[in-house]
Amino acid sequence: MADAVVSAWTEERLVQLKKLWGQGLSITQIGLKLGVTRNAVVGKVHRMGLPKRQSPIVRSDKPFEPKRRKFSPLTFAHWDKNKCSWPIGDPRSPDFKFCGDRILEGRPY
Repeated sequence: MADAVVSAWTEERLVQLKKLWGQGLSITQIGLKLGVTRNAVVGKVHRMGLPKRQSPIVRSDKPFEPKRRKFSPLTFAHWDKNKCSWPIGDPRSPDFKFCGDRILEGRPY
């Protein structure tokens, strides 16, 4: 005979889950109140078909654009060991340069 599976979700807990979900508590807060993991709450809410809620993450309409740093590549004559030595271009070309940005001590790039 198979062993009975014990569920953390008693009828009382299910009623409390519905109530807390309706009050708008976060998934983490509900898990803490019920003594179950956040993932257990997510799974149970999904299986019960409780209404979806608006995500608390607010997305900007404007796409993120990283700040561009001022870039001034250096020729070999202007490069020194305290500046980035990342090569830019073809070393056989007269336009060949190095990145020239500041580097962390002891690092080449």
